[in-house]
Amino acid sequence: MSHINLTLAKNLIESAEKKANEIKVPMVISIVDEGGNFVACHRMDDALLVSVELAQNKAWTSIAMKMTTENLALVAANGKELYGINTTNNGRVVVFGGGIPLYNNGQIIGAVGVSGGSVDEDIRVAQSAVDALYEFEN
Repeated sequence: MSHINLTLAKNLIESAEKKANEIKVPMVISIVDEGGNFVACHRMDDALLVSVELAQNKAWTSIAMKMTTENLALVAANGKELYGINTTNNGRVVVFGGGIPLYNNGQIIGAVGVSGGSVDEDIRVAQSAVDALYEFEN
């Protein structure tokens, strides 16, 4: 798969939703393409409303920074070289975990953003979408 399309996005969201159900946390799962453009977003029943924008922004941040939002948090902490980056781009940059780039053959083809649980839970659910992409590739 060389790019993200709606069919692939739905499959990735389905995998992430399965993990969210396993851990019993309603989540919002968002997928963007390689340009950070919205492809799909899914809000599970009872997921927090604030999580819709957060999930979309986590996915966008991962593309814009070409890294996970978890790793961005490390370099954006107080006193670190990217401290304050979350105040740029109209506040769209998210500096805590849950956004992960999606790669194919070493190229970023999109990103997933997840919000609704703890940061660790968001990362675990987002990672399930990443794992599903690798399954589709093989």
